[in-house]
Amino acid sequence: MAIQPAPPEPVTPGPPRAVGATLLTQSWLDLTFLHWEVEPERVAPLLPAGARPDTVDGVSHVGLVAFRMHRIGWFGLPGLPYLGSFPETNVRLYSVDRHGRRGVVFRSLEASRLVPVLAARAGFRLPYVWARMAVRHEGDTVTYTSSRRWPGPRGARSRITVEVGPELAEPSALEHFLTARWGLHSSFAGRPLYLPNVHPRWPLHRARLLGLDEDLIAAAGLPGVGGEPCSVLYSPGVPVRFGLPSRAPGSG
Repeated sequence: MAIQPAPPEPVTPGPPRAVGATLLTQSWLDLTFLHWEVEPERVAPLLPAGARPDTVDGVSHVGLVAFRMHRIGWFGLPGLPYLGSFPETNVRLYSVDRHGRRGVVFRSLEASRLVPVLAARAGFRLPYVWARMAVRHEGDTVTYTSSRRWPGPRGARSRITVEVGPELAEPSALEHFLTARWGLHSSFAGRPLYLPNVHPRWPLHRARLLGLDEDLIAAAGLPGVGGEPCSVLYSPGVPVRFGLPSRAPGSG
């Protein structure tokens, strides 16, 4: 008899479980989250084996998230100031596995340091790409720019400008759903992989989108997704710790 998938775990603003030994530490700073609604059946073929679309009221989402990665460190060692610090912009989908663990699936991750790109592609099979990038502040306005260098499509780009507003006293259920994701779903050697993370509760701010010019979402396999996003959020950031890839509950 086939084992039925577990229902998705509750959406929680804090980590739903502890992680054990530390694999990676880093900080995510100056983040802008842009989201669009999308039909679950459209994103399902883009997810790795063992993951299905995660939804709110029957709707899934595509995220375009721009930020500064700060001081990646391995196994609890101090983070690297140069190789471990760089702008990043990712296109991500929302997923849940058969054990009910919610997470994200990255369709692309632009980063401006080649060595971390090569390490992430080889070590975790994540679709990191090398890009020319910048993050610029002017008062309450933040602009993120990116132009892809390798691999292709060369020149795939994004330019995002937002005006940061006041902090949210209590984010909505949807805002927690889109930001409080406690792991990533991927695959390695043909087998499902779940990499858990923990961090403090997000400090989230309303933000106003002043400008958007991008084709990263189309390059990630979702042409036609665009227009006004359904959610625009900003966060000054959080420190993050990744645990080792976790063994599925009940597995041998």
